[in-house]
Amino acid sequence: MGAILVTYKVFPEDIVENFDPLKTEIVKILPTVAKVEGWGEEPVAFGLVALLVQIRFPEDVMGVVDEFEVAMSNIKGVSQVQTFQIRRTSKDF
Repeated sequence: MGAILVTYKVFPEDIVENFDPLKTEIVKILPTVAKVEGWGEEPVAFGLVALLVQIRFPEDVMGVVDEFEVAMSNIKGVSQVQTFQIRRTSKDF
């Protein structure tokens, strides 16, 4: 069975110097069927930087991608979460 790689763009409510606390919160709410594949940062404007997080989900579990996006948007200090990219990979989960 393949997997789905989803990249989320997480916008903080304010300018953030260190994303480590936010990363910790994201890992805490990560579904047991998923795993973090990588982190990144993307400048937005005027010093605001968005956190990019790439998560691998098994392709046969329905609804987990959207549920995780909603859960991230409920983290304190998060303004908005966007599903930035979704792609299927043949690499096994």
